Amino acid sequence: MKTVLASLIALTLTANVFAEGSQGSPNATAAFLKNAQKGGLKFNGVGNMFAGHYGLLIVAENDGSLVAIDTRHTGKFTTVKPIANLGAKVAGALGTTTDKVTINDLKANPETGTVYISVRRSDGISAILTLDATGKLAALNTAKLNWVRVKLADKLRISRISAIGLAGNRVLAAGQSNDAFRSKIFSIPTPIEHGSTANIYSTDTYHVAHGRWETKAPIQSFILMQDAGKPYLVGSFACTPIAKFPLTNLKDGAQVKGTSVLELGSGNRPLDMFTYRSGGKQWLVTHSMRFHKLFDYTPSKYWAARVDMKIITASGEKTNKTATRRNKTIAKDPQGVEIIEALHGAVQVDAYGKQQAILLRDANGKLNLEIVKLP
Repeated sequence: MKTVLASLIALTLTANVFAEGSQGSPNATAAFLKNAQKGGLKFNGVGNMFAGHYGLLIVAENDGSLVAIDTRHTGKFTTVKPIANLGAKVAGALGTTTDKVTINDLKANPETGTVYISVRRSDGISAILTLDATGKLAALNTAKLNWVRVKLADKLRISRISAIGLAGNRVLAAGQSNDAFRSKIFSIPTPIEHGSTANIYSTDTYHVAHGRWETKAPIQSFILMQDAGKPYLVGSFACTPIAKFPLTNLKDGAQVKGTSVLELGSGNRPLDMFTYRSGGKQWLVTHSMRFHKLFDYTPSKYWAARVDMKIITASGEKTNKTATRRNKTIAKDPQGVEIIEALHGAVQVDAYGKQQAILLRDANGKLNLEIVKLP
């Protein structure tokens, strides 16, 4: 997941990072952390992640918490090399075999190219592994790193945190809770204060394929964007509507009504989203897993499409019940939705550089790390 709020974030970072004067290099502690702890970090399980500027890494934990870490990974972008059967190397790093390892997420540091891999062993042991340009795969050593932990809710049980992002002066997370309005957006102001909690919003979204409003289906993945000068979260749900949620004037506990603008096709569960520019256009990549019969043009249940962002930002009557529907019978819909062949079979995907993606591709049961050029 990559944000298109670049200018807003840049202003916020500049103010925060250099608040201490000219001493030292820009770092995630000064920019994002408050009352930071040093060392002694023990993860309560690890899941989805967000990798940001100045070495910031945010990790979702199994108990409904987020841990923000200053990894100290800063400097020049250096491309990692493709690795055949990375899944076996990950299993070896955890002292087990591939059938006993689950790779939860893969994210890339946007500044250095360092790759972070969230993994869990079948006995519950979990870790964050790092991969650098030298090909070294190792556990993230947090012994001397600064970090903070935020519990997203005191009274709700959060079953899953599906996505994390950074928008200007706040961290946003999407997840599923145990109350009547299960789909939640959690908001945490930056700098992220150790021991704090989040503001919580419920979502109400029109599922185009289902033909009804729903509050229980959680946002599976999202990006952050501006439309007409206002900030929005653009989220994707199972079966697969894409909706945008306004982020201005929100109050803790409020219900946020989304506007469904596009439906990619029922029978899919979104996994990753990010944006990139190509051919003079801004594209939204939605990476999904198909749980119904495969499309004729997708050889794997893992597939991805790119969407012209003009569809997302368009206003008028073509929303909710009249949202744009992708023509599922063809790979390239002239409305501005195109299948990305280079991402067929990708189990995990993230943006990598200006017009590339880094991915783990399933090749006959083996997970290969690849870098591909996007169209």
